[in-house]
Amino acid sequence: MMDLVIPDKTHDESRQGEALVLEPAAGKNNGRKLYIESYGCAMNFSDSEIVASILAEQGFETTADHNLADVIFINTCSIRENAEQRVRNRLKEFTVAKVKNPGLVVGVLGCMAERLKSKFLEEEKLVDVVVGPDAYRNLPELIDQVDSGQKAVNVLLSREETYADISPVRLNSNGINAFVSIMRGCDNMCSFCVVPFTRGRERSRDPKSIVAECTDLFNKGYREVTLLGQNVDSYKWKQPQPALSKGEGSDEPNAEEVLSFGEDLGESETTNFANLLELVALINPDLRVRFSTSHPKDITDDVLYTINQYENICNYIHLPVQSGNSRILEMMNRTYDREWYINRIDAIRRIIPDCAVSTDVITGFCSETDEEHHDTVTMMDYVKYDFAYMFKYSERPGTLAAKRYADDIPEEIKQKRLAQIVAKQQEYSFYRMQARIGKVEKVLIEGYSKKSDKDYCGRSDQNAMVIFPVGDNYKPGEYVNVLIEKTTSATLIGKVVE
Repeated sequence: MMDLVIPDKTHDESRQGEALVLEPAAGKNNGRKLYIESYGCAMNFSDSEIVASILAEQGFETTADHNLADVIFINTCSIRENAEQRVRNRLKEFTVAKVKNPGLVVGVLGCMAERLKSKFLEEEKLVDVVVGPDAYRNLPELIDQVDSGQKAVNVLLSREETYADISPVRLNSNGINAFVSIMRGCDNMCSFCVVPFTRGRERSRDPKSIVAECTDLFNKGYREVTLLGQNVDSYKWKQPQPALSKGEGSDEPNAEEVLSFGEDLGESETTNFANLLELVALINPDLRVRFSTSHPKDITDDVLYTINQYENICNYIHLPVQSGNSRILEMMNRTYDREWYINRIDAIRRIIPDCAVSTDVITGFCSETDEEHHDTVTMMDYVKYDFAYMFKYSERPGTLAAKRYADDIPEEIKQKRLAQIVAKQQEYSFYRMQARIGKVEKVLIEGYSKKSDKDYCGRSDQNAMVIFPVGDNYKPGEYVNVLIEKTTSATLIGKVVE
């Protein structure tokens, strides 16, 4: 399983526990240092950028050494049990720092904080602050509260908070790729998932703020944005929205010029995800656009046609299936069945023939039979996914499944089914990679390969990692055409061609 490196940015294992380091804000140093590390999905890492921006305005400087910190925050994930255990183990490691510095403030942010709320203060005596995903603006006041000798909790969920007005700092960025949050929360209520309870109801950002943020990133040299949401296809903004136009007399778009057109759209105009994709793609053809995550019940043909229309919208869709069996999908409350999912896959293949598709799979869900598991296997045979995230079912307290169904599949059967799914995906990942041999891929150079400074690495349009020799005529942040000569199950290897 370890060989199956998933080139998708929704949950990058190499970044788990990553600590951020920022340039100090000029003239705002308050003498206190912040250490913040993140776990979980890309939304959590994006949220850490928001937290860092809020505290930088208060004069905090960041440090990569928690032993030097005055405030330690862990931005947490509650999706799987092992993610929570990882955080608890990490908190124990901070005990020594707390003993050396009794004034140290230790806080837990994010989904785990929201799920456990004030109970966390009782369970983890080390923790001073517990803050949910919608309360980050309140962090300076909460830190002041701890400084005065009190514990602090704010896990109130909001129906309005999108942090649209906060320009996030970019954590440990390569200056090329950036995440842009387009919405927060989730309304889907999948029975296995805690996200609706930890991140609240779904709400979308004003597209003006999204376009302005992406425009600013492009003007600063970024060449790829990934639009983030728990379910991007349900993005919807019900306000009159402008069309895009490039600023005259300049090669670079200006956010105000970009947003100054389209006043005649009318009061009833709604911006949906297909519209938003187009708005971002029109910023500049050299700005590559990705997004995550789609939901099979919501992804429309309009979205697919928009992807196909613009060369800079990547031909890659992450479309979680979870199970290939309709009864299990109904128990999961996924609101689609096997036939609907196949219909969406067929639409992708018809409208975007060269589109890569990745997925999520859960094995051993409550009451799943061998025959129902086999339906998931045959779904993988039908789609032949490029990549997949694969897990055995782990009951999460507070979810609908935990309340309604018995977690009755023995661990050894879960593991056996997972192993079969992983082996199947290994086969199809290699199959998809092999099909790229002899083709020329447009690659955005991200930096040096992890294994050698003689090779560059970057991602193809289909989100596959590509390795190729360093050259004098190109550098990170530029696009090159790479002829693919060989592959592993996870990486394309080739050379730059004109």
